[in-house]
Amino acid sequence: MDQDTKQRTMQKLRQDAYADLLGIELVDVEPGYSLVSMTVRDDMLSFHNLPHGGAIFSLADAAFGAAANSHGVTSVALNMEISYLRTVAPGTKLMAEATEEHLGRRTALYHITVNTENGDLVASCHGVVYRKKESFLDS
Repeated sequence: MDQDTKQRTMQKLRQDAYADLLGIELVDVEPGYSLVSMTVRDDMLSFHNLPHGGAIFSLADAAFGAAANSHGVTSVALNMEISYLRTVAPGTKLMAEATEEHLGRRTALYHITVNTENGDLVASCHGVVYRKKESFLDS
């Protein structure tokens, strides 16, 4: 990915209003790869006073979407599953990393992990996207 395409891709991905609402930050993107971060806030806690699964899923989904669209082709989720492995305290910074496992003409498969900054695994996911014909950067 040349520097101009990377900048344009990162600029486009940073326009995600929902991710912005949650404080999700795009750290890096390369073809088939992305890294995003989010700090768990008090308003993200469930009635158990633990981070809500939806907040963690949203972080993983942001990484998934960034990696899937990083080739410049509009890609939309068909399926995503998540396994929650541990909880974290409010104030913990989480990192979600998405890596492409298969890239086909119309579908692609990604593995996404959510870890603490210290590397403790919080959740593991797999997602499948449908790759449309139009350019992600032109939409």
